[in-house]
Amino acid sequence: MIVTIRHKNLRQYYEEGNGGKLPHEQLSKISRILTALDAVSSENDIMALGLGIHKLTGNMKDFWALKVSANYRITFKFEDGDIFDVDYVDYH
Repeated sequence: MIVTIRHKNLRQYYEEGNGGKLPHEQLSKISRILTALDAVSSENDIMALGLGIHKLTGNMKDFWALKVSANYRITFKFEDGDIFDVDYVDYH
């Protein structure tokens, strides 16, 4: 279950359905990713997501990333069956 979302506009979309400040062409994929993250309860569930999932390294070693587009990712932490610190980032 998603517990915390860092990105203000992503949080607004998740909580209120208002995606006006996110790229319109990415909203359907973002919606699918958030729905999938809400259902995650184990690392096996995360790996089953596909969607370009990968564990990050370095100073973000506790985070996972899901590909939204060529440049954008949704990143998050998984702890004790829940999803924390969900963010929408361009890290390339």
